[in-house]
Formats: sequence, C-alpha cells, structure tokens
Amino acid sequence: MTEAEDAVKHEPLERRNMRFTSLQVANWRNFTSFSVDLRQRMFLVGPNAAGKSNFLDCFRFLSEIVSVGGGFEAAVAKRGGVSMIRSFAARRYPSISLKVTLGNDVIPNEWSYELKFKQDNNRRPIVESEVVKYRGKDLLRRPDSGDRGDVERLRQTHLEQVNVNRKFRIVAEFFASLSYMHIVPQLVREPDRSVGKKNDPFGGDFLEQIARTPKVTRDARLRKIVEALKVAVPQLQKLELESDIRGVPHLKGKYQHWRPNGAWQTEDHFSDGTLRLLGLLWAVADSRGPLLLEEPELSLHPEVVRHIPQMFARVQRKSARQILVSSHSPEILNDSGIGSDEVLMLIPESEGTAVSRLSDREEIRIMRESGVPLGDILKEFTAPEEAGQLSFFVG
Repeated sequence: MTEAEDAVKHEPLERRNMRFTSLQVANWRNFTSFSVDLRQRMFLVGPNAAGKSNFLDCFRFLSEIVSVGGGFEAAVAKRGGVSMIRSFAARRYPSISLKVTLGNDVIPNEWSYELKFKQDNNRRPIVESEVVKYRGKDLLRRPDSGDRGDVERLRQTHLEQVNVNRKFRIVAEFFASLSYMHIVPQLVREPDRSVGKKNDPFGGDFLEQIARTPKVTRDARLRKIVEALKVAVPQLQKLELESDIRGVPHLKGKYQHWRPNGAWQTEDHFSDGTLRLLGLLWAVADSRGPLLLEEPELSLHPEVVRHIPQMFARVQRKSARQILVSSHSPEILNDSGIGSDEVLMLIPESEGTAVSRLSDREEIRIMRESGVPLGDILKEFTAPEEAGQLSFFVG
C-alpha cells in the first residue's frame, strides 16, 4: 500500500466542508482554456451567450458521469457528442479536458481529478487520460498497462466503476452529491408533474422531494423558508405540506387576510416568483453537496432580488454548502456582503470566452474603492454594446 493510499484509508468518509476549490478547463464549449480558484459562494456574470451555463455544465458533466443510469459515454452523448462539446476555437487540439481540485479552507488541494478525452475514428468518446491525486500523490493514472492491452476499457472512466474506484470513491460520491436547480413554476403546478421524474432540476417532482423528506427535517426547513420569504412575501405566515385523496402532495401557504384566521392557498395560486423562491430556498436549506443555480432573479421584483443573497444566508446559516450562481442582475450583486473574490466575470472574445475573478482586475478594484456599487460596475462591463439597436426591430 502506498503512502497516499494509507492516508486515504484513515481519513473519515464524511467531509461536510469539502467543496470545489478550483476548476481548470481546456476546449470546453465557449472556453479554449482557463483556470480559476473557487470560494464557498461564487457568482458568475457576463453578457448573454458568454457561457455562464456552460461553465456550470462542467460540474454537471462530472456529476452525470457517476450518477445512477449515467456514465461517461452517456454524459457525452447527452451533449451531442465530443464534436459538440469541443470549443469552436479548438483547431489544432482535438482533446477536451476538465480538472477540479477538492478540499476546504485548511487543505484546498486535498483531492484532484483530471479527465481528458477525445473521439476515436468512429466518433465515439474515448478517455485520453484520467488522473486522481490525494494531497499531490497519484492514486490513479491512466492509460495504464491494462488500457494499453484493451483499448475498449478507455470508453469508461474508472471514476464511474465501483469495482475499481474504492481508493477514491469519496470523489465519486462528492460529484454525485451535486445538485442543479432551475425551477419552472408551470411544472410545479402541473397535476401529473412527477410522472417518470425524480430529482428533476426544473421542479417536476419538487413537491415530491419535499414529501420524501423526514417530517421533522421538512417542518424545520419550511419554518426557516417562511422567515426568509417574509422579505419578498410579507403576508406569508406558514407553509405546510399535505396530500390529496390520490396521495399527490401539495404545498399550502397561510396568508394574512381580513379574516381573523387568515387564508390558505395551494401552489396553484402561488405566483411564479414565490414558487421559484420556494424552490431555491429549499435547495439552499439542504446541506448536501454543491448547488448550482441559474438566474435566481427570474420572475422577481428588483427590490426582492437584492435580498436574495441575504435570504440564502438566512436559510443556510451554519451549512457549509458551496453555491455557484449565474446572474444578470445588478441588484443581486449590489449586496454589500459579496466580495470581489466571489465574482467571476465571463467576457466573450474572438478566440472564446475569457474568465477572470474581479479581485484580479485593477480597474474594478479602483471603482469599488471609489464607492461605485458592484452591480453597477458589472452592468457597465457586461451589458451588450448594441442593445439599443433592438428597438429598431419592433414591429
């Protein structure tokens, strides 16, 4: 047994503070290459089509490799194949690579996982290299002698195979714990919403997820959510879950009313904004794995949007869950608690999108020190230059 393997053997399997500490990418979608450090909370900003969703998709891809019913080939196929994933600017380099480090504030580079892949002559995805390290020492390095003797083995990662990933299964379990949430209110209201769906990121089985949660945990979370939601919906007094005669769960909200005992409404009568906030806050209240959120400001009034970071913090409290958020909203980013090292700016260029932390940009640091709100700064840098031309197309 190597020194690295012995160290892993004696490490606890539970890592509540583990998070993604860095991401390094080559030839992925919009990006030819970038490498960034990641904090406990990160905000992604940039103009339309800059690649914010594609940035988050790096993490979703890793999660899908280890998910039940998933795997490397399935994750690639879901995205249209290697040629659709590879950056349009990748002329001389046919390979795609993703590298992440995992750890915490004490040991930021405890684990690293790197996957490099391309397509073979039959356009099938094939692993070009796969490397797992623990505290800088190799636990896996492929291709190995077995791969060279049987190239078909390179159609799968070792990460997804329980018979070979024992030494670094904690990495696979961490990837599997990742959640993505982008609630579509119409799906939550649909009577047959959950048919054939489980853990649907768009909310098809959102109420079923709440119903599957143990009652004590569920009630505690709903109380926290009510307190946080009062910023946006001050009339809301209480949230409860109940099932109809078919056993279908419904969320009920008690609102202040001219009647002494108030009035109850179900999800059918909740506004789109209320349903989206409920979904987001429920996801944040869960302490498992990293959480990816896309544009949480949709359907919400700007005065509500500026309170979203505070609502997240109130619900999350002691949880160390990592949250990665994409947003177009200056109101969210004007929250005084957001630091420049928590914001990544994505700017399209001729050879792909450039990614940089705001804390590394001198001009933005100077503007912040001059008292300009962060959201206003980013609006200036990320707004489309020719947006005003859209008015000429009306009619």
